[in-house]
Amino acid sequence: MTVVRALYDRFRQIIHEFAKFGVIGVIGLLITNIGYAVFHGKFGMGPVSAATVATIIATCVTYVGNRYWSFKHRERTSVAREGTIFFLLNGIGLLIQDAVVAFNYYILGHFIAGVAGNKLAEFLALNAGIALATVFRFWSYRKFVWAAKTGYGGTTVAAGATPPPDKPLTTGHDVRYAQVKTVNRAAENGSYSRR
Repeated sequence: MTVVRALYDRFRQIIHEFAKFGVIGVIGLLITNIGYAVFHGKFGMGPVSAATVATIIATCVTYVGNRYWSFKHRERTSVAREGTIFFLLNGIGLLIQDAVVAFNYYILGHFIAGVAGNKLAEFLALNAGIALATVFRFWSYRKFVWAAKTGYGGTTVAAGATPPPDKPLTTGHDVRYAQVKTVNRAAENGSYSRR
């Protein structure tokens, strides 16, 4: 087996997830860039406000794409839980993105003539912020929103939560259940029954 094939086999799942995440991300990127151009250029919103509104719209679209395509094979919890964590993590990603946009417009634009209001500088800052936020989003979705299947028939549950009643909580190790023997107290001969 070649080294390349061995590496592919080892990282097959993450490669496929990242490829699907990338397709959904390009759709989100287009929505964000077009939305930014419309909100900032046509409606005159500030650069950070325009980036924020465009990203919120893109987030709604990418949630559906990621839940039902990119990470569809991973453990499922409730839509409310996944949605809440997804949008919270996207909020953190949005702060990363907005920090880059704001840095370009308000800091660099103040000290370097021609940066504030420069469409190319704004475009580059927006997409640099999106790139940084995307790395965070991919990592955090895999870690917190859609966990990997356990492989032991159990379910992955957030710390402090209770597993569903029909699934055992797994710890990453093979969980064996002790056979429970219940003594039939009515039998005087000491026999027991299994339940």
